[in-house]
Amino acid sequence: MDEGAVTLRPVRESDLGLLEALTNDPETVGEHQWFGWHDPGYLQRLWRENGMLTTDNGMLVPVLGERPLGLVSWHRTRTGPHTYCWNIGMVLLPEARGHGLGAQAQRQLARYLFAHTQFNRVEASTEVGNRAGQRSLEKAGFSREGVLRGFDFRDGEWRDHILYAMVRSDL
Repeated sequence: MDEGAVTLRPVRESDLGLLEALTNDPETVGEHQWFGWHDPGYLQRLWRENGMLTTDNGMLVPVLGERPLGLVSWHRTRTGPHTYCWNIGMVLLPEARGHGLGAQAQRQLARYLFAHTQFNRVEASTEVGNRAGQRSLEKAGFSREGVLRGFDFRDGEWRDHILYAMVRSDL
């Protein structure tokens, strides 16, 4: 796969099938992102309701040229009585993995969030066993902060995660 510059764009109606596969198809999602089946109409309803962009969360499509690579998402997370940060996630198509494109997409998303919101922190986590996810976040400029024990439940067991973050001054 050509390793040009990854850009982000809003979700289009024509992307909904891709997004459904990236969230509801175990073969496409991959080992570390499969959390079971969900409502197959959920993403279509979200897109019709708000284009998958709100003040509290959103979803964009990373592209290489015009070729969709997957999805990136974010949601607001409370960090104190009056402060918040962004928590981001990403799922790439199988053919887009392993080429450094995920790191570009994560870096672009952090830049986008810092440019268009006043939050000072963007964080992400990945399972302890997901070495590719850890390398991607590190290449994107995120710093490893620690282990979140028993953080999520996937495939019948509780999983530890590694927390990564970037603050505005890291750019």
